[in-house]
Amino acid sequence: MSFKVVLIGAGSHVFGQNLITDILSYPELRDCTISLVDIDKDRLSLTEAFARKLVDQWGFKTKIEATTDRRRALEGADYVVTSIRAGGLEATKLDLEIPLKYGIDQAVGDTVGPGGVFYGLKNASAILDICHDMEELCPDALLMNYTNPMAIICWSVYEGTKVNVVGLCHSVQGTAYTLAKYINAPPAEVSYLAAGINHMSWFLEFKWRGEDAYPILRRRVEDPEFYRGPARGDLVRIEVFKAVGYYPSESSHHLSEYLPYFRKRQNIMEKYRLWGSLNRIKSMEDRSREDEAFRKMIESPEKIPIRRSAEYCSTIIYSMETGVLSLIYGNVRNTGLITNLPYGCCVEVPCLVDKTGIHPCYVGRLPPQCAALNRMDINVQELATKAVLERSRELVFQAIMVDPLTSAVLTIEEIRNMVDEMFKAEEKYLKGYI
Repeated sequence: MSFKVVLIGAGSHVFGQNLITDILSYPELRDCTISLVDIDKDRLSLTEAFARKLVDQWGFKTKIEATTDRRRALEGADYVVTSIRAGGLEATKLDLEIPLKYGIDQAVGDTVGPGGVFYGLKNASAILDICHDMEELCPDALLMNYTNPMAIICWSVYEGTKVNVVGLCHSVQGTAYTLAKYINAPPAEVSYLAAGINHMSWFLEFKWRGEDAYPILRRRVEDPEFYRGPARGDLVRIEVFKAVGYYPSESSHHLSEYLPYFRKRQNIMEKYRLWGSLNRIKSMEDRSREDEAFRKMIESPEKIPIRRSAEYCSTIIYSMETGVLSLIYGNVRNTGLITNLPYGCCVEVPCLVDKTGIHPCYVGRLPPQCAALNRMDINVQELATKAVLERSRELVFQAIMVDPLTSAVLTIEEIRNMVDEMFKAEEKYLKGYI
């Protein structure tokens, strides 16, 4: 079967390496074209070299293309995958450093909060530009978005374009693996049902060999010895689990940003063993070791192994090309799938995939306490999405004003001053906001 996949942001080496390897791990998908796109020629050339080495070593017939010309790549595409960072490291540092001056110490700053909203303004605008090209050059293609903030971007695509989009993340399947480890169960023997919003889905069911495993987990989290081992760095999620009765997806560091309870004072952050914005900046700046390892792999004569990651992109392509049914977790428009979250927002639910596409599954009502925590972040996402589509500085301010962590730390006046400073510092990335 012949089809074309376009990877936009392929200069991100981990993203590019995993997705290319995942696609080629399926024998049925190897007779395809993979078009790599990035604005950074040097990083793009490394990913291209990796892809060509993989194809040559294994004798695949896959056609590899690489270009900085997005429109050229998109022409005739069947699948488009996005993982970008508009403005690069320089802009992201501002998303973290300016709020830190005002006392908002974010862990990652890419989902909600001041950093997440401004990250969303930049990335959603770039994704919308890609979508407008898709409407012209490949109107029937499926967009699989990995870029954060997932909900703000996908919601902007729903409202601003006709593109068929699904948002993909690894937090649900990653958390399932973690929970299996917590109860000492083989991951293959665990099953689950999760639903909510990206980075805050709830494990509504968690089973081991078909039996409810939550009683085992509840006993584990009450044992002091549990915190000397794998749960040492997962204190926020466990605290939320104890409070609401359902385990949330995403890491404790990430989750701590989306709630008002864990990052408003330094002593609380220390209690929950949380890193701050400065740690995040340092980790982003120090990617030279990762890049060097990638370069050495490409230069090595050793054969690159074909190992499939936990990402859903290749699974979706496989099911849509072969008709083999699969189950994934996707971020999709809430068309009544979760009945006590706002209609039209972006929700994360199980989805069936076959030759006709992605079919989100009906979940119904979330436990009200879980829906309430989701809605706090959906409020931010809704206003931020509206701000992107209307280019409104006032809506940006209002989105950050209702953010749970920000409103727990700052006054309205302080929030406005912070937003004004962020707009001034990031002016070159945010054209047209009035």
